[in-house]
Amino acid sequence: MFDKRNIRIYYLRTLERIRSFLLSRNSREFLIFLFFVFVSFCFWLLQVLNDDYETEFSIPLRLKNVPNNVVLTSEPPGELRIGVKDRGTVLVNYMLGQTFYPVTIDFKEYADKGTSSQIRVPMSVLTKKIAGQLSQSTKLLTIKPDTVEFIYTTGQAKKVPVKLQGKVGLDRQYYISDIIYAPDSVMVYAPKEILDTITAAYTEPVNFENISDTTHRRISLANVKGARFTPSFNDVTLMVDVYSEKTVEVPVRGVNFPPDKVLRTFPSKVQVTFQVGLSHFKSITADDFFISVTYEELLHNKGEKCPVNLKSVPRYVNHVRLNPKEVDYLIEQQIKFND
Repeated sequence: MFDKRNIRIYYLRTLERIRSFLLSRNSREFLIFLFFVFVSFCFWLLQVLNDDYETEFSIPLRLKNVPNNVVLTSEPPGELRIGVKDRGTVLVNYMLGQTFYPVTIDFKEYADKGTSSQIRVPMSVLTKKIAGQLSQSTKLLTIKPDTVEFIYTTGQAKKVPVKLQGKVGLDRQYYISDIIYAPDSVMVYAPKEILDTITAAYTEPVNFENISDTTHRRISLANVKGARFTPSFNDVTLMVDVYSEKTVEVPVRGVNFPPDKVLRTFPSKVQVTFQVGLSHFKSITADDFFISVTYEELLHNKGEKCPVNLKSVPRYVNHVRLNPKEVDYLIEQQIKFND
């Protein structure tokens, strides 16, 4: 390790070497060479910057004097991109020395001119405000966006439900048992003519793949021109369950039979096989299904067997199969004895 004395000696020797190099003839010639290279570069740069060039700059855009009772449902952009043409020296001054002031739009000035809730700022107004900050030699080529507009409402709003938009891909034997939205509805603000056309707040398109477990996702709501949703996002929960197969025996019932006639089927019960999520496996019973044969169908039936109809199916059941699909039948005449 170096002590303080050794460090000082090393430092002094280094300074001496640098001094000797700078005072030597070779070093002076090298420094003179660098000086002329620098002067040549400056002349070349001045020559290059004297030519005309095109470039783009960003200028902030601001909206002022917005009343408290006004809700902007479609705001103007936060900045304008301008394309200009001038000598390189002027453009460099814009880049390094000059700061562009925001282009300010007075809300009251345009809102007082008409009754429409959609306001467009004329391009001539923007050009005048921007040109005032540019040098007289600078040519303004483009302004982007070419249309500056904003839409507002003075309080019209309603509550609409949230709906998921997109594709949900599940692993085999899995299904969506429920979709939970938090919140399940949002407020939408818009002018009346736009508000009347909105019936739901849809999320931005999403794509879920190979889901095999309950999934939570915060999703932004899709933009609607001229409308603002509050909140602008939603916490969506996809409740995922696994399918299991179950079989129950459901009796065949006659419908619309006269009081003196009774339907007898063989077999009297039909096996109903279906897929159901594990969370509802035990709760689904034969009583949740209704299988029937109508009297009118039998009157027009020419065969020995009649098809059975599944009239009622629980909500959480899928891929229902009947066995058998046709049954033998007999219509019994009830004998009424007189007292």
